[in-house]
Amino acid sequence: MDFADSPQSLMLQAKLQQFMADLVLPSMAEWHRWSDANEYPLDLIESLKAQARELGLWNLFLPSLRADQPGTRLSNLDYAPLAEIMGRVPWAAEVFNCNAPDSGTMELLQIAATPSQVQAWLNPLLSGKIRSCFAMSEPDTASSDPTQLQTRIERDGDEWVISGRKWFITGAAHPSCRLAVVMGVSEGDHAPEHARHSMVLVPMDCPGLTIERNIPVMDHPSLDGHCELLLRQVRVPIDNMLGERGAGFALAQARLGPGRVHHAMRSIGQCELALELMCERALERRAFGGRIADFSNVQDWIAECRVEIDQARLLVLRAAWRLDSQGTAAARTDVAAIKLVSSRLQTRVLDRAMQVFGAMSLSPDTPLARLWAWGRALRFLDGPDEVHLRTVARAELKRAKGRRGANAAHLRRWMPAG
Repeated sequence: MDFADSPQSLMLQAKLQQFMADLVLPSMAEWHRWSDANEYPLDLIESLKAQARELGLWNLFLPSLRADQPGTRLSNLDYAPLAEIMGRVPWAAEVFNCNAPDSGTMELLQIAATPSQVQAWLNPLLSGKIRSCFAMSEPDTASSDPTQLQTRIERDGDEWVISGRKWFITGAAHPSCRLAVVMGVSEGDHAPEHARHSMVLVPMDCPGLTIERNIPVMDHPSLDGHCELLLRQVRVPIDNMLGERGAGFALAQARLGPGRVHHAMRSIGQCELALELMCERALERRAFGGRIADFSNVQDWIAECRVEIDQARLLVLRAAWRLDSQGTAAARTDVAAIKLVSSRLQTRVLDRAMQVFGAMSLSPDTPLARLWAWGRALRFLDGPDEVHLRTVARAELKRAKGRRGANAAHLRRWMPAG
């Protein structure tokens, strides 16, 4: 288990850091001007995307790309530090065509798309010409349990008819969003519980598909959207089903592994930024005749942040290594653990940084409030903490059952005589 960065990853990290310093960070002011006007800075993003692609900083996360598809075929382990660098600017991943949910959509299409679906959807996504959204979560069910989904996918002749309501659908309001991957119930109760769902590719301009609202997250509206979608008798051709009928649950599970590595490493990048800002502020700010950095409790916060960030990073790298070496099924518990650890880490680190900054941290003058809010949202996105805790606990109990009685000698050794 070697977590040393490969020569290729080191080279790309240097190029990416230079790109961020030379082009992304100087664009922050323009991004915020557009954001304050509630308009998506499409021209800015497209200009940066063109430069990133020319430099080979493109589709870095897809190890199974074909030779004729644009991108860099990195393993999960090699990509992880690049995701951390991108994460320091929340909108930067799109510049390199590595943003969610498109990264997950591309992985799904690689796994299950037909040749015509590759031509219509995967190739435009790989080239950055369009964006997509993944429509699974629903307002009236516990979406952490996909078996409860209520959206219906029913066959009518040569078409699928889709009816339902989805919400917190990331990316649906992006001006380039052209595709929704909709998951719903296509089979009756006769089918096994995890074989009742299918995924259908739905163009965003289909009659009957409407964006009801862009839902603010922790009172922060997102430019590309976390939207509520309504599907009223939406009709698409039979050929728009992704993969086999009834295989939607399995596809959803396959999509989550690498995506959670991406999320976790971007989160760690944001925690690193918060720690750096906290330390700089502690060195500059004075109170009660001394620097904030000289107070022991602030030093404790800084040390705890440093240790916890490094621990989380190592856990994520192990999960990435296991995905690469053993596959998605073997890494299931590791993937649940990094989702749990990274989201909780972000709220802790950001909370400490906000305390050091004081009231300024509540304002838009720093990124801290928004990063804290996003960390809190991550404790729901891709499944709430409790689901991941259960996954880890069940794996541990399963191991315990397999070795039941193995520790009896330890217990008898300490039993009192007589």
